[in-house]
Amino acid sequence: MQALNLPPFDVKLRGTREKPEIFDFLRRRFVALTPEEWVRQHFTHFLVEHKGYPQALLGNEIELKIGQKRLRCDSLLYNKEMHPRMIIEYKAPSVAVTQKVFNQISTYNLLLHVDYLIVSNGLQHYCCRMDYERGRYEFMQEIPDYQALI
Repeated sequence: MQALNLPPFDVKLRGTREKPEIFDFLRRRFVALTPEEWVRQHFTHFLVEHKGYPQALLGNEIELKIGQKRLRCDSLLYNKEMHPRMIIEYKAPSVAVTQKVFNQISTYNLLLHVDYLIVSNGLQHYCCRMDYERGRYEFMQEIPDYQALI
C-alpha cells in the first residue's frame, strides 16, 4: 500500500495477496484492505494515538437512513452523550479531494448537524468547524486535539 501523510502504526494484516485484510481496532475485526480502508485505519489510529481521541467515542461505517435511502458515514466521533460531533470522510489516495467530496459529507451533515467535518485521502486532510449561528464554516489549520473539542 501507498505511504500516507499520516504517522505509521502497528498494522495487523492477514489474508491472501488477492484478498488482503486489515484489522479495524474500532470494529474489532478484520476487514477487506482497500486503498480507502488503508486511509481509514491510518487516520483513526492518528486520532487516537496522536490527537487523544477516545477510542470508545469513535465509530466506523455508521449507517444513516433518509426515508428508504441508506447512507454510510466513514467515521463518526460522538460526544459523551453519544451524539455525533464530527463526521470524517475518507477517499483513496488516488482520489482527489474535490467539491464533490465536500458535497457528500455535507449531505451527511444535513442529518447529523455536527460541529466538525474532516475529509482525507491520506495525503491531504481538511477540517472545518461549523458555525450554524452565522451560517458558515471555517477551515482549520490542522486537525484539532480532542481536548480542544471539549
